[in-house]
Amino acid sequence: MAQSTEKYGEWPLKRLMTEVVGSGHKSADDMTRTQATDAFERILDDEPDPTTLGAFWLANRWKRNTPDELAAYIDLMADQSVEFAPPDCDPVDCGANYDGKGRSALLGVGAGIVAAAAGTPVVAHSGDRVPTQKQDAYKHVLDELGVRTDLSSPESAAMTDETGFGFYYQPRFNPGVTALEDRRDMMGVRTFVNTIETLANPADADVHLGSFYHLPYAKRIIDTFDASERYDVPRVVMFQGMEGYDDIRPGSTTVAVGENGDLDDFEIKTAEYGMDFAEEDLAVDTVATDSAAITEDVLAGEREGRFADAIALNGALRIYAREDCETLDEGLSMAREVIVDGSAETVLDDLRNF
Repeated sequence: MAQSTEKYGEWPLKRLMTEVVGSGHKSADDMTRTQATDAFERILDDEPDPTTLGAFWLANRWKRNTPDELAAYIDLMADQSVEFAPPDCDPVDCGANYDGKGRSALLGVGAGIVAAAAGTPVVAHSGDRVPTQKQDAYKHVLDELGVRTDLSSPESAAMTDETGFGFYYQPRFNPGVTALEDRRDMMGVRTFVNTIETLANPADADVHLGSFYHLPYAKRIIDTFDASERYDVPRVVMFQGMEGYDDIRPGSTTVAVGENGDLDDFEIKTAEYGMDFAEEDLAVDTVATDSAAITEDVLAGEREGRFADAIALNGALRIYAREDCETLDEGLSMAREVIVDGSAETVLDDLRNF
């Protein structure tokens, strides 16, 4: 007889390992929504034995989670951990990998500010040195720029409405997932938590912008939102970002657009926009410090060339994601205009004064 408690269902992690997910990446079965929900509820409550938890996370990594399983996870996360605070505007939700970047400039802060100056509100969210990479994320670039990041969810919403760009800090809006960091750190590899935390959408936005390594993963995220019973995100834009982050890679970048579960894809060829440089040309020595300096100089109109082009193009993609322009060319013109006329620098000033 399966063990259960009044609080949980009949699927402790050890039973799921034995009967469903633990037989190997080729022979493991997928979980039902009920099983996945029971498992993640136990995980959020710190109920499983640490050895069993690690085995369960690894088994899920080997077999790969289905959209139904991921939907069960994000729905439970939304109900039991996320503190939502929607701004009055309807921003683009930027959910880049929380464990950050280590080699190339982080362009999303500058791109988000440029988009905000052009009339497209943007929110970003991240934690602080999240496992496994524990590298620089949105928070650390904003800290270097002198922008407050340790904000409550209502303060983040107010920042978004006042400036057009908002930052939501994971320990404040998603404490249940934050509490798992010690166990995640001991794993040494990414788990499904690295995926679902990027989908938390604390601003309850209608558009999600994220990144992927392979097109099937983008389809999986689009299908996850479509299968969710808690989230209503009608438009999902995913692309092949540098280091898995939400920065367009130079060269050819595949973009996947999901509209109510349907998928369309196209390519961005950066050379067609006059950007003839390689990914290594966007490398920096210290991601947070150098990215902040680059962002400040670009927004002030004091730096041209590859970094200015890359920030403008990434800003254009955010404008396009919210359908505030018809083409990426139009969005790029809007992005460059607000850099030239000083509007983008004004948004940065407003963020510092918030």
